[in-house]
Amino acid sequence: MENSNSTLSEYVTAVVGGQLFGLPIRRVQDVFTPERVTRVPLAPPEVAGVLNLRGRIVTLIDLRHQLGLDRGAPKGPGMAIGIELRGESYGLLIDSIGEVLQLDDTAREPNPPNLDPALARMSTGIHRLDGQLLMVLEVDRLFEGTGHAQAA
Repeated sequence: MENSNSTLSEYVTAVVGGQLFGLPIRRVQDVFTPERVTRVPLAPPEVAGVLNLRGRIVTLIDLRHQLGLDRGAPKGPGMAIGIELRGESYGLLIDSIGEVLQLDDTAREPNPPNLDPALARMSTGIHRLDGQLLMVLEVDRLFEGTGHAQAA
């Protein structure tokens, strides 16, 4: 009965710049490999381009840039997590996709005090997993303060 007050949440996990992130599964539409990406002249730096995904125009957002992480080339072909925000389709570019985890909300800890303020603003907390930390991202906060989100 000790877990009677706990609430479980499911997260799609992804690795970006060597860090494990989790996005609430209810916000994820699909996971895909970006192909035939078209660069957009004069686009904000976080916009990696656009592509046609099953008849929808999807704007690709470089999650490394958005999170302020090392902008080195991803290891491997790269993947994208499809989300929808304010009626627009986006693909968040990641290094690799992980598994879906079901985690207890009561086990989520607040962001560490020494976390970069910009990154802390996009995170709702962390979960301690075996040998690593999972940072939970708030999808809406990923787009706050960017010109692209305001246009959407």
